[in-house]
Amino acid sequence: MSDALKTLLIVGFLILILWNLGAGLYYMLTDKGSTRRTVNALTKRIVLSIALILFIMLAIHMGWIQPHGIGRAPAG
Repeated sequence: MSDALKTLLIVGFLILILWNLGAGLYYMLTDKGSTRRTVNALTKRIVLSIALILFIMLAIHMGWIQPHGIGRAPAG
C-alpha cells in the first residue's frame, strides 16, 4: 500500500467524521428533536471513528505504517 493511499484513506475518514459531526449539529438545530437524524449522524460518526482506530491498529500490526513519537529526536 503506497504512502499516498494510506494518507488519503486516513484523511478521507477524518473528513467523513467531521461531516457527520456537522450534520449532527445541523439536524439538532433544525429538527428540534422531532426526528432521529441527529442520532443517526452521531452514530455514523462513532462507527467511522472506531473503524479508523481499528484500521490504524491493523496498519501498525501489518507494518504498513510506523508509529513514532511526536517531537522525539531520531535515534542515532
